[in-house]
Amino acid sequence: MEAAIILVFVMGYLAITLEHSLKIDKLIPALVMMAICWALIALGIESFPQWFDSANHTLMEGFASFTGAEKMELMEETLLHHLGKTSEILVFLLGAMTIVEIIDYFDGFSTIKDFVRTKSKTKILWVFSILAFFLSAIIDNLTATIVLISILQKIVKDRNVRLYYAGLIIIAANAGGAWSPIGDVTTTMLWIGKKVTTSHLIGYLFVPSFLCMAIPSLIASFLPIFKGDLEIEEEIEEKKKSKFSATMLYLGLGAIVFVPVFKMITHLPPYVGMMLSLGVVATFAEIYSSSKFSMSDFDSGESDAHALHSPVHHSLSKIELPSILFFLGILMAVAALESLGILFEFASTLQENMPLLGTETHYAYEAHTVSDLVILLLGVGSAVIDNVPLVAASLGMFSEPIDNELWHFVAYSAGTGGSMLIIGSAAGVVAMGMEKINFFWYLKKISWMALIGFLVGAAAFMVTRTLF
Repeated sequence: MEAAIILVFVMGYLAITLEHSLKIDKLIPALVMMAICWALIALGIESFPQWFDSANHTLMEGFASFTGAEKMELMEETLLHHLGKTSEILVFLLGAMTIVEIIDYFDGFSTIKDFVRTKSKTKILWVFSILAFFLSAIIDNLTATIVLISILQKIVKDRNVRLYYAGLIIIAANAGGAWSPIGDVTTTMLWIGKKVTTSHLIGYLFVPSFLCMAIPSLIASFLPIFKGDLEIEEEIEEKKKSKFSATMLYLGLGAIVFVPVFKMITHLPPYVGMMLSLGVVATFAEIYSSSKFSMSDFDSGESDAHALHSPVHHSLSKIELPSILFFLGILMAVAALESLGILFEFASTLQENMPLLGTETHYAYEAHTVSDLVILLLGVGSAVIDNVPLVAASLGMFSEPIDNELWHFVAYSAGTGGSMLIIGSAAGVVAMGMEKINFFWYLKKISWMALIGFLVGAAAFMVTRTLF
């Protein structure tokens, strides 16, 4: 039965990676894979010789002697446990996405466009790279990429030049998401899973992540495509900008940044703080919305969507629900493999048989050692396949204590490694859709810069981690 479950997982995983070829949204195989894996576990529960205790990160003793009813009860408890942990992540993301959409409802991100006041291609490159690096740390790399490419499309008219900018934005956004607990889904998973804390995550990863962004941007500055000035056309605003746009931008971003502080003070799960932040932002949104539109706006028909719904209702209708369902499916499917002890056994085998190249760095792991090469391979793997299941698997494979350097290296590798291929990260996929970026064009023009940045950042991490 274990072989059948692994086969279902592999086939589902393959369908996810071939999403664009199959033209089937990746949430579909993720949900099907999750349901079938747990169904097979329920049907064959009596035949399984072992069970993984997620709370203690070890195999449960005496599981083979349990009766069928006891095993079924344990499976239901485990399923509920994993659903609870997964829901913490999903509710957190729902809150963050809603706040971002509320900011957009008030045209808050248009304020960022005012920061770009130069025509130099090189200076604009650095402006967007730095904006992507810091913005993604606050509102997540996916949203930051959407916002910045939308602004880019209004500033850079030459599509050939814009593609290069988009490629560097992907690298910078992924690098920025790696050092923040709210900047990337995988980092959020590690943070909510109590593997990293905010202060140590920033301390360990800010410098490596910054280098991962800065080195490719520096290299790109010397490319012929970024020489000279841009011809920027002044555009007439098509619609009246809300007078509350800047206020809602700073309020929304401040509310998201407040979440780690709330967790540090109260020790409550992050989603509680995110719900508080959402409530505060939504309150101001409701108050401001009554002043946002005049009667002439309704007469012109430009604000029908806003007139019929409150800001919160409108924002909830705009969030990426398919992404939420995908995370539900993939995390619960990985939980199925974890519960059977498959990931635990895989980790043990990997640590015992992993060939070591040159100097090896060891982490404390209950008499086991893990080489840096394993984590680097995870980064490369995240470029080929989705990094969410890779990090989810690592949560079940390793049992290092909170803030162990292994978890921070996992956060860096999974977060930034995806930049090496256009399909390797959510930021890359959304940029691919917005700008119709060709897979092989990115591979030829951008991937090599992303690889150099990834390796330089990894080397910096290996040096700076000795300071903590």
